Amino acid sequence: MQKLNLIQSLGQKLSPQQIQFIKLLQVPTAELEARIKEELEVNPALEEGREKDEELQNEEPAEDTNTDELDIEDYLNDDDFAGYKMAGDGNYSEEDKDIPISSGTSLHEQLISQLGFLRLDDRQEIIGRQLIGSIEADGYIRRDLEAIMNDLAFSQNIETTEDELEQILYRIQGFDPPGIAARNLKECLLIQLEKRDHELPENDLAHQVISECFEEFTKKHYSKIEKKLSVSDEDLKDAVHIITRLNPKPGGISEGLVKTQFLIPDFILKNRDGKLELSLNSRNAPELKVSRSYADMFDSYQKSDKTDQKLKETVSFVKQKLDAAKWFIDAVRQRQNTLLNTMNAILDFQHDYFQEGDEAKLKPMILKDIAEVIQMDISTVSRVANSKSIQTEFGIFPLKYFFSEGISTESGEDVSSREVKQKLKNLIDEEDKSKPLSDDKLEKLLRAEGYNIARRTVAKYREQMNLPVARLRKEL
Repeated sequence: MQKLNLIQSLGQKLSPQQIQFIKLLQVPTAELEARIKEELEVNPALEEGREKDEELQNEEPAEDTNTDELDIEDYLNDDDFAGYKMAGDGNYSEEDKDIPISSGTSLHEQLISQLGFLRLDDRQEIIGRQLIGSIEADGYIRRDLEAIMNDLAFSQNIETTEDELEQILYRIQGFDPPGIAARNLKECLLIQLEKRDHELPENDLAHQVISECFEEFTKKHYSKIEKKLSVSDEDLKDAVHIITRLNPKPGGISEGLVKTQFLIPDFILKNRDGKLELSLNSRNAPELKVSRSYADMFDSYQKSDKTDQKLKETVSFVKQKLDAAKWFIDAVRQRQNTLLNTMNAILDFQHDYFQEGDEAKLKPMILKDIAEVIQMDISTVSRVANSKSIQTEFGIFPLKYFFSEGISTESGEDVSSREVKQKLKNLIDEEDKSKPLSDDKLEKLLRAEGYNIARRTVAKYREQMNLPVARLRKEL
């Protein structure tokens, strides 16, 4: 027998207006224009331009005018009107959208085009296309040839051998960009070295280093290479110089695989004799208004027959579009205010840095610090910091650049982790590359300068800056 239980729960749900504001807040400036055009296309009650009648724009989105003359509830019931819903509320995310970019030739298309010059028969061309289709974004083929053979057998009904695949693969490896279709880094480097002039001794030695001493090279055991190949320190240095100029990811240079996005700053900061002047990029302040014709249309329905079913449906549609237009305009305005409030708080917090652009003057600052100042949720600050940037006199910076943890010093003060990273980078840049500094030594040097830092923190910061361990920084 089924039992009925009554459970009382307290929950919090975002209104459609709040959802729309959140979505607009995280949209970068480059995408805002496209988002506004999209809204203009789906809502005829929204128009571009400055509103002449300010009273109409200043209305609360959910309220109606002339309620004494017309009670909209006479027309509408809950069953007939579900309220304004944004398209795709459940699954839509502005973060999933890419900034539109100009179309170009992809790496795959470039390789297929070059395949046509090999004068293969139909069967070989199918095999070649299968091999090219197995090339990954960085330019490598990591699938076993046996697996590719099985693919050809099942999908193309073509029986082949590893030797035949090797022969066609070898010809594809001669395509541009150099190093393409390699199965590992060693093969990639050897393909590129094969195209160099072997009459030059340094090129021939570079090929010999990779083919015979690859493991020693990756570990920078140069003394072992010199002994094994019986070469001088100077000759090896020339060969290593050639190898380090090769491209380890040949697929990465193709325009078709790289999304080129222009960084459009959301804020413009100018320093006028020590006074900081902040302004929003003009693209963040579009002029939008509610369509006067739609407002007049709604006004005319006040004098119409309230019992007509078709009129009832028309009023429902018009009201929905008017509310949607007002709510969208309000969301854009809230976006502008939130952006300015957040950026002004960051300016106040990092005032010394913005005066000169000296990274050493950046203070430790976390999202909570700014959230408390502007009295908004940390998630709101996070949305602004992660997708916005500012143009200053010393460069364009993403807002998240100004957030960092604090490291205590011997004097008891907190300094930005960015300052510590810069000190760490300077130490590594100035080290003797024949005897690079270990993390333990770097820790001692930083402590000598007054930074209370652990060795594991040194290692973490070094990895964040993509600086290798001491053994891999060693040079001849």
